Amino acid sequence: MEEERAYLGAARAALARMLDLARHRVATGEQVAGDRYTAETLGRMLRGHAKELAEEPDGPLYFGRLRFGDGATAGDHGGQTYYIGRRHIADEAGEPMVIDWRAPVSRTFYRASARDPMGVAVRRRYGWREGILTGFEDERLSQGQEGTSRIVAEEIERPRVGPMRDIVATIQPEQDDLVRAGLDGSVCVQGAPGTGKTAVGLHRAAYLLYTNRRRLKREGVLVIGPNPAFLRYISAVLPALGEVDVAQRTLDQLLARRPVSTTDTDAAAIVKHDARMAAVLARALYARLGEPAGPLTVAEDSARWRVSEHALGRLIDEVWQESLPYGIGRERLRSRVVGLLRRQAEARGYAPGAAWVQRMGRSRPVRDLLDRVWPAVRPQEVVSALLRDPSEAADGILTPAEQEAITRRTTRWSAADLVLLDEVAGLINHPETYGHIIVDEAQDLSPMECRALARRSVHGSLTVLGDLAQGTAPWAATNWSQQLTHLGKPDARLVALTAGFRVPGAVLALANRLLATLDVDVPPTRAVRGEGSVRVRRSDDLPAATAAAVREALAYEGSVGVLTREPFVSDSDRVTVLPPAMAKGLEFDHVVLVEPADLVPRLLYVALTRAVSRLDIVHRRPLPPAIHPAP
Repeated sequence: MEEERAYLGAARAALARMLDLARHRVATGEQVAGDRYTAETLGRMLRGHAKELAEEPDGPLYFGRLRFGDGATAGDHGGQTYYIGRRHIADEAGEPMVIDWRAPVSRTFYRASARDPMGVAVRRRYGWREGILTGFEDERLSQGQEGTSRIVAEEIERPRVGPMRDIVATIQPEQDDLVRAGLDGSVCVQGAPGTGKTAVGLHRAAYLLYTNRRRLKREGVLVIGPNPAFLRYISAVLPALGEVDVAQRTLDQLLARRPVSTTDTDAAAIVKHDARMAAVLARALYARLGEPAGPLTVAEDSARWRVSEHALGRLIDEVWQESLPYGIGRERLRSRVVGLLRRQAEARGYAPGAAWVQRMGRSRPVRDLLDRVWPAVRPQEVVSALLRDPSEAADGILTPAEQEAITRRTTRWSAADLVLLDEVAGLINHPETYGHIIVDEAQDLSPMECRALARRSVHGSLTVLGDLAQGTAPWAATNWSQQLTHLGKPDARLVALTAGFRVPGAVLALANRLLATLDVDVPPTRAVRGEGSVRVRRSDDLPAATAAAVREALAYEGSVGVLTREPFVSDSDRVTVLPPAMAKGLEFDHVVLVEPADLVPRLLYVALTRAVSRLDIVHRRPLPPAIHPAP
């Protein structure tokens, strides 16, 4: 321990030197930059580096150590020792003191085993408490020694207070395989509660930024979460891993072209989220194309240039056949019309330059032609007209009842309308795209929402995270194959995580009994943790019983979640009260679930699996049969 504490002191001193150097570079960056743009760019880069180094300076600098043997399997690492941590730390000479967990050699820390040591003689894990080194464990893999790590178990079971933490110290081999999947391939992770799928997605984002820094800094990484509460919960993970330039949004925030000021009926929302609406919207948009009313004539001084109606019709057909976005098609038609005019001018001995081409493209006759045959349009104009009278665009695609459901006279927008507006915007012009998108709770995306994400990852890749058993939206997916097709990645690799690290065995046993009622094909979850408790209490006074359960829960360490549809107020900042539908993706050490008979089976499954230590079920009405205690 004395040797370890000495090394820790040296590593902290090295980190402090790195931070001082980074701050010095920020202070002097403007003086060495050659121009204002370069100075601003350099300044942002240096400030980001300094901020990254300043995160948790007194926290654990590393969580593991590898000591390689001298055998052939150790390769270039023979006889070497590496400390593995959240970020790279180097001494004054530039030699590494701590290796980033994403570096190639660090993979050995997660994958080596007694069966396949991968050249590792000893793997050491460190225990920490409030930044203080408390101990370590050694696994002598070359001698076949490997067992359940107490340090790993304590880290997994540590009470959850505040935002979600990273799992770099406890990543399991099957999780590591997903985290380090290449950027060019998309991955879909089916994971039951507590299997770490969200953490896997976030750590994959950090890994991809490490291995593809230049490309993803240019193309961007986007994390899509189901609601703002979920985004707040995961917000600290990527910064803790040294990644601060990742956009984190809900889908509504991503699609917010207009403020939402009205609500659809359930029937209208279901139709608007249906994949068939894509065809309806495309038909509504391209129905605006027209036919030329005659030849085009453009006068310029003493010259007159003319394009026949037949030639114009041919150009329109050619552009249409190219299947371009609507807005690009309009500009392509403009360019080709001007091209015909230019060839006429050249045939008469003129030498038209760039200014002439620009002037012809903006001339009144050309603008009038475009406004007639390929008019400029905004998404809200198309959607408003469609919703006022869907019949022309929807006949043969939607039933009369479905058309009636979406018909409305108001100009206010609903949440489902945002998806329609985005679809039309994507038909008009290419949206901003990302090099990689991580989407959580993807089983609840509608086909039209999937299309919105697919448009933004045409040349990128996806990490799709979800659990079919937790689908609660009216359009929730029942299989991943169809969902991945809607997302534009039908060939994505599908992997199921079935080891439950966070939810204890007693809670999972209850939740697994519900799977047979959910009409989805997902494997049951195997609990890694055997402890945990489930208590069921019936009471005619639900508010009093709930308050009593919360008071008892507060006697333990950790967070408390009260999942209820009824009003409930707590005076403790450790208690979160929310409806079960808003709890998806979150977890609490202790959960008080009120009146499960109010919940449909999938929502009940979600609510049951939010607890990572203890679950209290408080009810007045009879329990659903699937979770009724055995006689």
